[in-house]
Amino acid sequence: MNTMSKLKFKKVSIEKCSFHYNIETSFIQELNERGLIKLTFFQKNHYLDYKQLTALEKYIRLYFDLKINMEGIEAISHLLLRLEKIENEKKQLKNELTAVYKTLDLDIEQS
Repeated sequence: MNTMSKLKFKKVSIEKCSFHYNIETSFIQELNERGLIKLTFFQKNHYLDYKQLTALEKYIRLYFDLKINMEGIEAISHLLLRLEKIENEKKQLKNELTAVYKTLDLDIEQS
C-alpha cells in the first residue's frame, strides 16, 4: 500500500471537515495552532486524523453552540485533561491498594 493510500484511510482533509461541519478551515487551523488538535501536512493539504474527529466535534459545539471563545476552550480542554489524569492516577492507586490488601489477605470492604 502506498503512502497516500495509508493516509486516505486514517485521515480526512480539513477542507472535507469544513464542508461536512459547515465551518471555516481557519477554525480548524486555529485549533491546530493552539495545540488542541494536530494536523498533518501532506502533498499541499492539511489532514486531521479520524481519531481526532470527536475532539473537533466537541470544540465545534463549545465554540459555535455555547459561544465559548478560543481561550475558554483552551482552559476547558486543559482542565479536562487534568481531570482525566487525576482519574487515571486514582484508578492506579486503587488497583495498587487492592493488590496490597490481597497480599495481606484483608477484605477491602472491612477497611
